[in-house]
Amino acid sequence: QRITVHIDPFHKSAPSGFEILFLSMYIFFIFYIVYHIISALWIFLTGKIIHSRRTCRPADHLAKKGVHMEPKIGIIVCGFTENRQFVTNPYIQSVRYSRGLPFILPLVRSDHVIDEYVKFCDGFLFCGGDDITPLLFGEEPRNGNGKTDITVDLFQIRLMKRVLASQKPVLAICRGMQILSVACGGTIWQDMSLIPGKVLNHMQQSASRSEVSHRIRIERGSRLKQYAGSCLYVNSFHHQAVNLPGKGVSVSARAQDGAIEAIELDSHPFAIGVQWHPECMYRTSREMRDLFHEFISHSLINSGHAGHTNL
Repeated sequence: QRITVHIDPFHKSAPSGFEILFLSMYIFFIFYIVYHIISALWIFLTGKIIHSRRTCRPADHLAKKGVHMEPKIGIIVCGFTENRQFVTNPYIQSVRYSRGLPFILPLVRSDHVIDEYVKFCDGFLFCGGDDITPLLFGEEPRNGNGKTDITVDLFQIRLMKRVLASQKPVLAICRGMQILSVACGGTIWQDMSLIPGKVLNHMQQSASRSEVSHRIRIERGSRLKQYAGSCLYVNSFHHQAVNLPGKGVSVSARAQDGAIEAIELDSHPFAIGVQWHPECMYRTSREMRDLFHEFISHSLINSGHAGHTNL
Protein backbone atom coordinates (compact mmCIF):
# COMPACT_ATOMS: atom_id res chain seq x y z
CA GLN A 1 0.00 0.00 0.00
CA ARG A 2 1.47 3.35 -1.05
CA ILE A 3 1.21 6.30 1.33
CA THR A 4 1.17 9.78 -0.21
CA VAL A 5 2.49 12.70 1.86
CA HIS A 6 1.45 16.25 0.88
CA ILE A 7 3.83 19.05 1.88
CA ASP A 8 2.37 22.55 2.07
CA PRO A 9 5.24 25.05 1.50
CA PHE A 10 3.14 27.88 2.98
CA HIS A 11 2.41 26.16 6.27
CA LYS A 12 4.41 27.41 9.28
CA SER A 13 4.52 25.90 12.72
CA ALA A 14 3.61 28.05 15.75
CA PRO A 15 6.53 30.22 16.92
CA SER A 16 8.45 28.95 19.91
CA GLY A 17 8.71 30.84 23.20
CA PHE A 18 12.28 31.80 22.39
CA GLU A 19 11.23 33.31 19.03
CA ILE A 20 8.48 35.35 20.72
CA LEU A 21 10.93 36.62 23.34
CA PHE A 22 13.50 37.53 20.68
CA LEU A 23 10.89 39.40 18.59
CA SER A 24 9.65 41.32 21.66
CA MET A 25 13.19 42.38 22.55
CA TYR A 26 13.85 43.42 18.95
CA ILE A 27 10.72 45.61 18.84
CA PHE A 28 11.56 47.18 22.22
CA PHE A 29 15.11 47.93 21.04
CA ILE A 30 13.81 49.66 17.88
CA PHE A 31 11.41 51.85 19.90
CA TYR A 32 14.21 52.67 22.38
CA ILE A 33 16.56 53.81 19.61
CA VAL A 34 13.86 55.86 17.85
CA TYR A 35 12.82 57.57 21.12
CA HIS A 36 16.38 58.68 21.93
CA ILE A 37 16.99 59.89 18.38
CA ILE A 38 13.84 62.04 18.60
CA SER A 39 14.86 63.30 22.06
CA ALA A 40 18.32 64.26 20.82
CA LEU A 41 16.88 66.09 17.81
CA TRP A 42 14.38 67.95 20.02
CA ILE A 43 17.09 69.11 22.42
CA PHE A 44 19.34 70.13 19.51
CA LEU A 45 16.58 72.15 17.80
CA THR A 46 14.85 73.70 20.84
CA GLY A 47 17.32 73.52 23.71
CA LYS A 48 14.58 72.02 25.90
CA ILE A 49 14.41 68.70 27.68
CA ILE A 50 11.50 66.41 26.75
CA HIS A 51 9.73 65.92 30.06
CA SER A 52 7.80 62.93 31.23
CA ARG A 53 4.98 63.40 33.75
CA ARG A 54 7.50 62.71 36.47
CA THR A 55 10.08 65.44 36.70
CA CYS A 56 13.66 64.54 35.90
CA ARG A 57 16.59 64.23 38.21
CA PRO A 58 19.56 65.54 36.20
CA ALA A 59 22.29 63.26 34.91
CA ASP A 60 20.79 60.01 36.22
CA HIS A 61 21.02 58.32 32.82
CA LEU A 62 24.64 59.44 32.51
CA ALA A 63 25.41 58.24 36.02
CA LYS A 64 24.18 54.75 35.07
CA LYS A 65 26.79 54.76 32.33
CA GLY A 66 29.50 55.89 34.73
CA VAL A 67 29.50 59.45 33.41
CA HIS A 68 28.73 62.17 35.97
CA MET A 69 27.60 65.57 34.72
CA GLU A 70 26.77 67.97 37.54
CA PRO A 71 26.10 71.65 36.89
CA LYS A 72 27.89 74.12 39.12
CA ILE A 73 25.31 76.02 41.22
CA GLY A 74 26.32 79.28 42.85
CA ILE A 75 24.54 79.68 46.20
CA ILE A 76 24.67 83.34 47.19
CA VAL A 77 25.30 84.00 50.88
CA CYS A 78 22.25 84.91 52.97
CA GLY A 79 24.12 87.66 54.81
CA PHE A 80 26.26 88.19 57.90
CA THR A 81 25.99 86.86 61.43
CA GLU A 82 28.46 88.91 63.44
CA ASN A 83 31.57 88.78 61.22
CA ARG A 84 30.70 85.55 59.43
CA GLN A 85 29.01 85.17 56.07
CA PHE A 86 26.56 82.27 56.05
CA VAL A 87 24.22 80.04 54.07
CA THR A 88 21.80 77.73 55.89
CA ASN A 89 22.20 74.03 55.23
CA PRO A 90 18.84 73.18 53.53
CA TYR A 91 19.80 75.27 50.48
CA ILE A 92 23.01 73.29 50.05
CA GLN A 93 21.28 69.96 50.65
CA SER A 94 18.49 70.66 48.15
CA VAL A 95 21.00 71.49 45.41
CA ARG A 96 23.05 68.40 46.18
CA TYR A 97 20.06 66.06 46.38
CA SER A 98 18.98 67.39 42.96
CA ARG A 99 22.38 66.44 41.51
CA GLY A 100 23.81 69.93 41.40
CA LEU A 101 27.31 70.81 42.58
CA PRO A 102 26.93 73.58 45.21
CA PHE A 103 29.40 76.46 45.46
CA ILE A 104 28.87 79.15 48.10
CA LEU A 105 29.47 82.63 46.67
CA PRO A 106 30.61 85.08 49.38
CA LEU A 107 29.98 88.81 49.31
CA VAL A 108 32.68 90.75 47.45
CA ARG A 109 32.94 94.37 46.30
CA SER A 110 34.97 93.58 43.17
CA ASP A 111 33.18 93.80 39.82
CA HIS A 112 35.85 91.52 38.39
CA VAL A 113 35.11 88.79 40.93
CA ILE A 114 31.35 89.12 40.33
CA ASP A 115 31.96 88.65 36.61
CA GLU A 116 34.05 85.56 37.39
CA TYR A 117 31.18 84.19 39.51
CA VAL A 118 28.87 84.55 36.51
CA LYS A 119 31.33 82.86 34.15
CA PHE A 120 32.10 80.01 36.53
CA CYS A 121 28.62 78.90 37.59
CA ASP A 122 25.92 77.26 35.46
CA GLY A 123 23.01 78.35 37.67
CA PHE A 124 22.37 80.63 40.64
CA LEU A 125 20.36 80.19 43.85
CA PHE A 126 19.47 83.40 45.70
CA CYS A 127 18.46 82.65 49.29
CA GLY A 128 16.38 84.16 52.07
CA GLY A 129 17.69 86.73 54.56
CA ASP A 130 16.98 90.13 56.08
CA ASP A 131 15.02 93.05 54.61
CA ILE A 132 16.13 95.17 51.67
CA THR A 133 17.10 98.80 52.25
CA PRO A 134 13.99 100.80 51.15
CA LEU A 135 16.02 103.52 49.41
CA LEU A 136 17.14 100.91 46.87
CA PHE A 137 13.58 100.65 45.56
CA GLY A 138 12.82 104.35 45.87
CA GLU A 139 11.09 104.52 49.26
CA GLU A 140 11.69 105.93 52.73
CA PRO A 141 11.59 103.50 55.70
CA ARG A 142 8.08 102.70 56.98
CA ASN A 143 6.80 101.16 60.21
CA GLY A 144 7.46 97.42 60.22
CA ASN A 145 10.65 97.58 58.17
CA GLY A 146 13.22 95.22 59.74
CA LYS A 147 16.98 94.74 59.84
CA THR A 148 18.85 95.74 56.69
CA ASP A 149 22.43 95.66 55.39
CA ILE A 150 22.98 97.87 52.36
CA THR A 151 26.34 96.23 51.59
CA VAL A 152 24.64 92.83 51.18
CA ASP A 153 21.79 94.46 49.23
CA LEU A 154 24.06 96.17 46.72
CA PHE A 155 26.16 93.06 46.19
CA GLN A 156 23.15 90.82 45.55
CA ILE A 157 21.42 93.31 43.25
CA ARG A 158 24.60 93.82 41.20
CA LEU A 159 25.12 90.08 40.94
CA MET A 160 21.46 89.47 40.03
CA LYS A 161 21.62 91.99 37.18
CA ARG A 162 24.73 90.34 35.74
CA VAL A 163 23.24 86.85 36.08
CA LEU A 164 20.03 87.90 34.32
CA ALA A 165 22.06 89.49 31.53
CA SER A 166 23.93 86.20 31.09
CA GLN A 167 20.61 84.31 30.63
CA LYS A 168 21.79 81.66 33.09
CA PRO A 169 19.14 79.94 35.27
CA VAL A 170 18.06 81.66 38.50
CA LEU A 171 15.98 80.31 41.37
CA ALA A 172 15.28 83.07 43.91
CA ILE A 173 13.75 82.21 47.30
CA CYS A 174 12.00 84.54 49.77
CA ARG A 175 14.31 87.60 50.04
CA GLY A 176 15.91 86.33 46.84
CA MET A 177 12.58 86.81 45.03
CA GLN A 178 12.43 90.37 46.30
CA ILE A 179 16.03 90.96 45.13
CA LEU A 180 14.98 89.65 41.70
CA SER A 181 12.08 92.13 41.56
CA VAL A 182 14.13 95.11 42.80
CA ALA A 183 16.95 94.31 40.34
CA CYS A 184 14.34 94.67 37.59
CA GLY A 185 13.00 97.97 38.97
CA GLY A 186 10.23 96.61 41.22
CA THR A 187 9.13 97.68 44.71
CA ILE A 188 8.51 95.91 48.03
CA TRP A 189 5.80 96.13 50.67
CA GLN A 190 7.97 96.96 53.68
CA ASP A 191 5.53 95.10 55.96
CA MET A 192 2.46 92.97 55.28
CA SER A 193 0.45 95.28 57.56
CA LEU A 194 0.82 98.03 54.94
CA ILE A 195 -1.10 96.01 52.31
CA PRO A 196 -4.72 97.22 52.05
CA GLY A 197 -7.49 94.80 53.07
CA LYS A 198 -7.43 91.63 55.12
CA VAL A 199 -4.02 89.97 54.98
CA LEU A 200 -3.12 86.46 56.10
CA ASN A 201 -0.49 85.85 58.74
CA HIS A 202 2.49 85.02 56.53
CA MET A 203 4.87 84.36 59.45
CA GLN A 204 3.96 80.88 60.63
CA GLN A 205 4.92 79.66 64.10
CA SER A 206 5.04 75.91 63.43
CA ALA A 207 7.29 73.39 65.11
CA SER A 208 8.97 72.57 61.79
CA ARG A 209 9.75 74.77 58.79
CA SER A 210 8.64 71.93 56.52
CA GLU A 211 5.00 72.26 57.63
CA VAL A 212 2.52 73.95 55.29
CA SER A 213 0.89 77.25 56.23
CA HIS A 214 -1.46 78.37 53.45
CA ARG A 215 -2.56 77.75 49.89
CA ILE A 216 -1.49 79.58 46.75
CA ARG A 217 -2.97 79.61 43.26
CA ILE A 218 -0.66 79.49 40.27
CA GLU A 219 -1.43 81.47 37.13
CA ARG A 220 -2.35 79.76 33.88
CA GLY A 221 0.33 79.87 31.23
CA SER A 222 3.11 80.43 33.76
CA ARG A 223 6.28 78.37 33.73
CA LEU A 224 5.75 77.57 37.41
CA LYS A 225 2.44 75.87 36.61
CA GLN A 226 4.27 73.35 34.44
CA TYR A 227 6.27 72.23 37.46
CA ALA A 228 3.86 72.67 40.39
CA GLY A 229 0.31 72.53 39.02
CA SER A 230 -2.46 75.08 39.56
CA CYS A 231 -2.74 74.92 43.35
CA LEU A 232 -0.07 74.40 45.99
CA TYR A 233 0.23 74.38 49.78
CA VAL A 234 3.35 76.16 51.00
CA ASN A 235 5.14 77.22 54.17
CA SER A 236 5.46 80.93 54.97
CA PHE A 237 8.16 82.91 56.79
CA HIS A 238 8.02 86.50 55.54
CA HIS A 239 6.70 89.86 56.69
CA GLN A 240 7.41 91.62 53.37
CA ALA A 241 6.22 90.94 49.82
CA VAL A 242 6.67 92.14 46.25
CA ASN A 243 4.46 95.17 45.58
CA LEU A 244 5.04 96.28 41.98
CA PRO A 245 6.95 93.67 39.95
CA GLY A 246 9.88 94.98 37.93
CA LYS A 247 10.13 95.43 34.19
CA GLY A 248 9.48 92.23 32.26
CA VAL A 249 8.46 90.41 35.46
CA SER A 250 5.16 88.51 35.59
CA VAL A 251 3.26 87.39 38.67
CA SER A 252 2.93 83.59 38.53
CA ALA A 253 1.29 82.86 41.91
CA ARG A 254 -0.72 84.60 44.64
CA ALA A 255 -1.94 83.71 48.11
CA GLN A 256 -5.65 83.79 48.92
CA ASP A 257 -5.29 87.37 50.22
CA GLY A 258 -3.78 88.50 46.91
CA ALA A 259 -0.18 88.71 48.14
CA ILE A 260 2.34 87.87 45.40
CA GLU A 261 3.89 84.46 46.07
CA ALA A 262 5.87 83.84 42.87
CA ILE A 263 7.25 85.78 39.92
CA GLU A 264 9.12 84.93 36.71
CA LEU A 265 10.83 86.75 33.87
CA ASP A 266 9.05 86.48 30.54
CA SER A 267 12.11 86.74 28.32
CA HIS A 268 14.44 84.55 30.39
CA PRO A 269 14.89 80.76 29.90
CA PHE A 270 14.55 80.12 33.66
CA ALA A 271 14.29 82.95 36.19
CA ILE A 272 11.74 82.12 38.89
CA GLY A 273 11.23 83.68 42.30
CA VAL A 274 9.14 82.11 45.07
CA GLN A 275 8.19 83.73 48.37
CA TRP A 276 8.01 80.48 50.35
CA HIS A 277 10.90 78.16 51.28
CA PRO A 278 10.94 75.07 49.02
CA GLU A 279 14.32 74.00 50.39
CA CYS A 280 12.67 73.36 53.79
CA MET A 281 9.97 71.23 52.15
CA TYR A 282 12.28 69.27 49.87
CA ARG A 283 11.86 65.96 51.72
CA THR A 284 8.10 66.28 52.25
CA SER A 285 6.81 67.75 48.98
CA ARG A 286 7.10 66.28 45.50
CA GLU A 287 6.38 69.70 43.96
CA MET A 288 9.32 71.29 45.80
CA ARG A 289 11.63 68.56 44.59
CA ASP A 290 10.29 69.05 41.07
CA LEU A 291 11.06 72.77 41.26
CA PHE A 292 14.67 72.14 42.27
CA HIS A 293 15.06 69.40 39.66
CA GLU A 294 13.84 71.76 36.93
CA PHE A 295 16.29 74.41 38.09
CA ILE A 296 19.17 71.93 38.01
CA SER A 297 18.01 70.53 34.65
CA HIS A 298 18.11 73.98 33.06
CA SER A 299 21.54 74.57 34.61
CA LEU A 300 22.67 71.26 33.14
CA ILE A 301 21.54 72.40 29.69
CA ASN A 302 23.38 75.67 30.23
CA SER A 303 26.57 73.77 31.16
CA GLY A 304 26.50 72.08 27.75
CA HIS A 305 25.60 68.59 28.94
CA ALA A 306 21.91 68.36 28.00
CA GLY A 307 20.04 65.11 28.25
CA HIS A 308 16.77 63.42 29.16
CA THR A 309 16.85 61.92 32.64
CA ASN A 310 14.47 59.99 34.83
CA LEU A 311 13.90 59.77 38.57
